[in-house]
Amino acid sequence: MASKAQCAFCFDVLVANFEDRSSLPLISFEKSESAAISELTSSSSSSVSSVDTVSFSKVTSANHKSHSSYPLFVTWNVVVRGQPRLRGCIGTFEPQPLERGLRTYARTASVAFDDTRFNPILAKELPSLECGVSLLMDFEEASGPLDWEWGVHGIRISFAVSGRRYSATYLPDVPPEHFDSKEQTVESLVHKAGFSGASWRTLPIKLVRYKGSKTSLSYAEYVAMKKRV
Repeated sequence: MASKAQCAFCFDVLVANFEDRSSLPLISFEKSESAAISELTSSSSSSVSSVDTVSFSKVTSANHKSHSSYPLFVTWNVVVRGQPRLRGCIGTFEPQPLERGLRTYARTASVAFDDTRFNPILAKELPSLECGVSLLMDFEEASGPLDWEWGVHGIRISFAVSGRRYSATYLPDVPPEHFDSKEQTVESLVHKAGFSGASWRTLPIKLVRYKGSKTSLSYAEYVAMKKRV
């Protein structure tokens, strides 16, 4: 399960780079998050709902598994007038030890090493930044380009034309936020892969669907969490 602590850790990796220091370990933010929720439940135990209890249980479980390995993506957004605008997003489908993977891709996404769509993030942008962490799971080979569930699955396509291979992915939250149909999503993903030409319906597309756990954190929330570390 993705957690606020993981997002805070990614923020600290970015901020530490600007401040020329080592980032705090992931476990520091996990303890901060668990302590904050524990204090909340203790101070208002008479009014804590079953939902609060379940949420605390999920956070504790997620933190307990912080040394597990996951395919993951880190997303940076700039929030302008309440609207998020993509600032960087990169990750891997190869399972990574969680702390190492978050550190690697938080830094890579922020400096745009492998994504020419963006310029490196600047320190002055920090107050408007939002970090999202997606942990990926339940990968399945689909029977066709439309064999996936809207709002549930992320999709990864691959195909070859004239000896050249193409591939691209959209995380589970992308299609509902940016497209109106599965067909439109697949068409856009083909273009994202770098192919232009024949209709996507004529291409030998192989599609893998997957699920994800995602959460996000603002810079202000990171600052508040870091004060509790």
